[in-house]
Amino acid sequence: MTSALIDAGLAGAIGRQFASSGPEVSRSTARDAVVMLRDLAAEAQEHVAAVTGIAAPSDNAVFVIDRREWIDANVSSLADLLHSWTPRKKPSAFARSIGSRALAIEVGVALSWMSTKVLGQYEVFTPSELSGRLLLVAPNIVEVEQTLEVNPRDFRLWVCLHEETHRVQFAAHPWLGEYLRALTISFLEISDVPPQQLLSQLTHAASKDDSSGDFERSWFERMMNAEQRELFDRVTAVMSLLEGHADVVMDEVGPHVVGSVAQIRSRFQERRTNPSTLDRMVRSALGMDAKMRQYADGAVFVRRVVDEIGMQGFNQVWESAENLPTRIELHDPQLWIDRVASGVAA
Repeated sequence: MTSALIDAGLAGAIGRQFASSGPEVSRSTARDAVVMLRDLAAEAQEHVAAVTGIAAPSDNAVFVIDRREWIDANVSSLADLLHSWTPRKKPSAFARSIGSRALAIEVGVALSWMSTKVLGQYEVFTPSELSGRLLLVAPNIVEVEQTLEVNPRDFRLWVCLHEETHRVQFAAHPWLGEYLRALTISFLEISDVPPQQLLSQLTHAASKDDSSGDFERSWFERMMNAEQRELFDRVTAVMSLLEGHADVVMDEVGPHVVGSVAQIRSRFQERRTNPSTLDRMVRSALGMDAKMRQYADGAVFVRRVVDEIGMQGFNQVWESAENLPTRIELHDPQLWIDRVASGVAA
């Protein structure tokens, strides 16, 4: 899929050029890791279904990939998403040509870094023929388990549980992916800023000292107008719910399945909250800090609701877009319970 807004071929080429291959392991070790990840992804289906109580199609298309393949998949997704976007202000042909290359360079560099961090991904923003793929980035999973010094099988299953939960969220509720895609395109369409200019503004804003005192809003959000902010709040609430739900499920499966889950969670959380100086700078520039908050905020919401009204009561959240929590409700779960699930007993 190509888009006039981004030179997808250039973005992929740059991303692949700068991406490292990952930890050095023998060919047999790498092959064994791939086989195990495929098997554990299949096993995770049963455990996630038992915890969530959600029945989802079981045709799990699992792809165990390397970093360069992850870059290619995400360039394709981005190009497909931008293909659906019609900017309000159409640039000249010359500006489009220059802009598509400039955006490709920035995206390629960003993806090369992200390709070393992502453990797995369920593809939502993809061309229709590729939709529904569950991606597991083998070199990153192996590298993290080595760094944390945790049991490889336990860690790999733990990761598979998280990604399988995302598959269940979208596969069992097809409206959810369409809703999230529509929100994202709407957000782009109400912006008068070309994508390459937006990225430059974001990088500049990330490098500035934030002394405004507005701690409820990030520097990214304070660049938005009211219409953009309203849509951004809805996207943030959805993403926080999805990530928090997956985090809760992967831990709820428990030590009878993942024997060292407590150790893994403790060491993994330490890794999340204490990145290196370089990682901290890059995460800030790319807005990844917001994703870290999504895990925490969403998990608190899910645990509180499940404690109050049980998993079946919580699952009302997946029935329609109207049942999704607002950003305010995410931080005050009782408001969501009163609005959506009042009268439901645990």
